[in-house]
Amino acid sequence: MIAVPTIETPRLTLRAHRPSDKPAIFAAYADERFSRFITREQRALTAEEAWRTAAMLPGGWALNGFSMWLVEERASGEPAGVVGPWEPEGWPAFEIGWMIFPRHWGKGFAAEAAAASFRWAHEALGKNEVIHLIDPANAPSEAVARKLNSQVSEDRKEFPNGSVARIWRTRWEDFVRSEGYASLL
Repeated sequence: MIAVPTIETPRLTLRAHRPSDKPAIFAAYADERFSRFITREQRALTAEEAWRTAAMLPGGWALNGFSMWLVEERASGEPAGVVGPWEPEGWPAFEIGWMIFPRHWGKGFAAEAAAASFRWAHEALGKNEVIHLIDPANAPSEAVARKLNSQVSEDRKEFPNGSVARIWRTRWEDFVRSEGYASLL
């Protein structure tokens, strides 16, 4: 079992998931605005479905040595989302993804946490390029990708469940000149 590292940014703590996070996670997945872009079902999830979906993230640490962190707002201690590296079997490449809970949208947490995640992936895992799979209808996530100096590399990736995403790529040398990287300094 790998110890999940903790990362602090100016406003956030990226940490291991805890049982006390379940209410915030389940509430987010029960919100169709949140879950429609990130679940196979493309709809709000039941508590049982949310549990299975959420359980994959901590499991990634044990199986891969990396996964998404629970993002906590430092000022309030409140769970604010899930962000970090992701590469399950069959994935197109090593991804840094973000899922900010609706009550924290518009605060810039996705870019701040994704930037910290990429820096960690570069330093700890030697990753010099990451992807972001983004539904073309998800303009806020595309704005986050731009803050990381990402570029669209594949305009249409279709998945077996029928969902479609654009593949955005961020190279380390472009990232260090980005607004997202500057937010960590």
